[in-house]
Amino acid sequence: MTATDWIAAFPGLKQLEPAITRRLVETSTVVRLAAGTRIFGPGQAPEAYLLLLEGVVRVQQVSDTGREIVLYRVSAGESCALTTACLMGYEEYQAEGIAETDVEAVAVPRGTFDDLIASSATFRKFVFTAFSVRITNLFRVIDEVAFSRIDVRLAQKLLELGSGKGHIDSTHQQLAAELGTAREVVSRQLNEFQRRGWITTSRGAIDLARPEALRQLAAAP
Repeated sequence: MTATDWIAAFPGLKQLEPAITRRLVETSTVVRLAAGTRIFGPGQAPEAYLLLLEGVVRVQQVSDTGREIVLYRVSAGESCALTTACLMGYEEYQAEGIAETDVEAVAVPRGTFDDLIASSATFRKFVFTAFSVRITNLFRVIDEVAFSRIDVRLAQKLLELGSGKGHIDSTHQQLAAELGTAREVVSRQLNEFQRRGWITTSRGAIDLARPEALRQLAAAP
């Protein structure tokens, strides 16, 4: 991908001043990472501002006991809010980023990021707008984990993952990480859904037998 191509992939960067665009392009690097790569983790300090061109990155928090919660995913055309926060606050990561698929991204060096944040209102607006949208979505995740019923959230997640095909390749542990709860909680609820005839389960897979019943539950207040 050429420099012009990757700039065009981010509408907010198209309005940059020519000198700023030139500095951004000349100092940044397009990197490619294989699926499963751990891009960053707790205790590491970010060295670059990442803009995703292709693929999906999962950002998750892992507790001392090994319990996981998926905070958000970064898709093509987006930046990582946690990386942005750590760059601006000169902090180390408190969560980890995993490439769910093969990934192509632009790495903007810390020095360039700091200079452009200070000198370009357009670049600063691009960074802060993306950051604020992600933080708003993150608060929605926190609200769901803290206050929403697990049966409703699980029904919603099953419908999301099984959309269009009615089949889901996922373990109970993976679903628990998506929902920010314990595997045992998810297993109990899946067993209840199966007892009602709404789903059928097998090792690492779930089939939606009665999606209309799940939709009705998913719409519950």
